[in-house]
Amino acid sequence: MLRLGVNIDHIATVRNARGTPWPDPLRAAILAEQAGADGITAHLREDRRHIRDADIDALMRELSLPLNLEMAATPEMQAIALRHRPHAVCVVPEKREERTTEGGLDVAGNEAYMADFIAPLREAGSRVSMFIGHEPAQIEASARIGAAVIELHTGAYCDFDTEGRIAERDAELAGLIRGAELAAALGLEVHAGHGLTYSNVGPIAAIPQIAELNIGHFLMGEAMFVGLADAIREMRRCMKEART
Repeated sequence: MLRLGVNIDHIATVRNARGTPWPDPLRAAILAEQAGADGITAHLREDRRHIRDADIDALMRELSLPLNLEMAATPEMQAIALRHRPHAVCVVPEKREERTTEGGLDVAGNEAYMADFIAPLREAGSRVSMFIGHEPAQIEASARIGAAVIELHTGAYCDFDTEGRIAERDAELAGLIRGAELAAALGLEVHAGHGLTYSNVGPIAAIPQIAELNIGHFLMGEAMFVGLADAIREMRRCMKEART
């Protein structure tokens, strides 16, 4: 079954806008679990713009679902991951000025550093994922450094779909399909995420090599109108329909 990881970052975004203790990301994670999520994703950014250290503490302490900790490849973040030892660590590119993650890691251009960076995380028992584009060089480099998982960045596919740029969308989808096939052939588990919605998730969910989708912003937005549980259940329905 295709797994769904729910990203709770933007519960923290709303909380931080007013400087109050609520809404609580941990409560959202528990509700997500009750609604059928298979895991929880939280991105601890260097500037702590949404998820904070105390949120990771609480999630590790209270959550029964696997936690996927997204983070930049910095010594500070490595130390935090080694202290907590989450189920999974997803290494992502990060720029202070970006509104959201804009692309994939350049693993191929930083192979030696990335290999050294993830080695202690692997030894600590975390499954290490590299958040990358579908370029063969990035997938092959991820396999060489010992990553267990790649997460394919679906942002360009989603943007082209939203903008009605059908030929470019279809070309990007074809690239994602080829990337998933290559990764699986190299022994990598394949995940995907970024920008997915009810209307565009189908073709991604239908890629047979993809084992997990990680979705956050859209689900949190839908939750304002229909509630988090119903938003998650509808996404699961879309994913299941695409697979069957």
